[in-house]
Amino acid sequence: MKKLSASKNESASALIDKRLAELGDWRGETLSRMRKLIHEADPDVVEELKWVKPTSPGGVPTWSHDGIICTGESYKASVKLTFAKGASLKDPAKLFNSSLDGNVRRAIDIHEGEKVDAVAFKALIRAAVALNKV
Repeated sequence: MKKLSASKNESASALIDKRLAELGDWRGETLSRMRKLIHEADPDVVEELKWVKPTSPGGVPTWSHDGIICTGESYKASVKLTFAKGASLKDPAKLFNSSLDGNVRRAIDIHEGEKVDAVAFKALIRAAVALNKV
């Protein structure tokens, strides 16, 4: 599968901006808010669109720093942030609420109207970056 990152015409960040705008509802707003928190937690984060394919022509927004931190996907009833090494992260605020049975990944499903503890989320992002550096 090809990875869509910075093309000659648009950066991955610009493509993610477009993708979020196209959602045009609470999911785009939620993913935008979480994206902002990711950037606040790690100003050196790299944005990419990965796994572009016919069934997902917009790809999957992905945030990395020395490896994947998390991906952001939108579904009809939720926004899902999947942490690549989430099973290895301490989560004292219990933000992870999905994919809890796996040995590697963990996810946060956010439904319409739900808020995520920004301080705890940014701590989780920082912990994921630190884990990637090990």
